[in-house]
Amino acid sequence: MSKLDSSQEQYLLSAIKQDNEEAFSLIFQSYYVDLVLFGGNFIKNEQVCEDIVQSIFLKLWNERKNIQIETSLKSFLLRSVRNSCLDEFRHLEVVRQYEENYKDSVLDCYDTENYILYSDLHDHLHNALQQIPDLYREAFELNRFEGLKYREIAEKLNVSERTVEVRVSKTLELLRKQLKDFFILLLSIGIP
Repeated sequence: MSKLDSSQEQYLLSAIKQDNEEAFSLIFQSYYVDLVLFGGNFIKNEQVCEDIVQSIFLKLWNERKNIQIETSLKSFLLRSVRNSCLDEFRHLEVVRQYEENYKDSVLDCYDTENYILYSDLHDHLHNALQQIPDLYREAFELNRFEGLKYREIAEKLNVSERTVEVRVSKTLELLRKQLKDFFILLLSIGIP
C-alpha cells in the first residue's frame, strides 16, 4: 500500500500531533489513492469512496492531538475506511428500502381518479362555513384563519372566553359533519 514503514508512520503521527501540516500531507499522499481503491471493494462509487477517505483524513487531522493508534497507521486507516464503507453501505440500503416503501405507499395513496385537490377542499370548506351561523363562524375564522387566541377574540367580540370556546367547538362539530368525506385533509389544516 505504501512505502512508509512503521517507524516513519510513528514519526509522522508524532509530527502531526505537533500541528505539522507537511507530515499530514505526506501521510495523505502516501495513502489516499490506495484507500479510495480499497473502499471500492465495498462501495462501487468512486466519488462516495473519495468522500469517505477525505472524511477519515479530516477526522485524523481534527483529532490529531488526542488520537491513539494501537496498530499501524496503515491498519488504522484501512479499518476506518472499511467501517465507514460498511456504515455507508448500510445507510444506502436503508435509504433504498425507504424509497421503495415510500414509492409504493405514494402510488397506493394517490388514486388519481379520487384525488382531492387543495382548491376543492378549500371550496367545500368555504361552502360549509357559509351554512354555519355568523356568530359561530366569526369566532372560528378569527381563531383558525387569523390566528387569534380565544382571549383576543373575546375582547374583539365583547364576549367571554368561554363563549368563544363554545362557538369554535360548535363550528368544528358542524364542519366535521358537513365535511366528513374530507376528514384526513382537514386534519392537515388543523380542523380535527
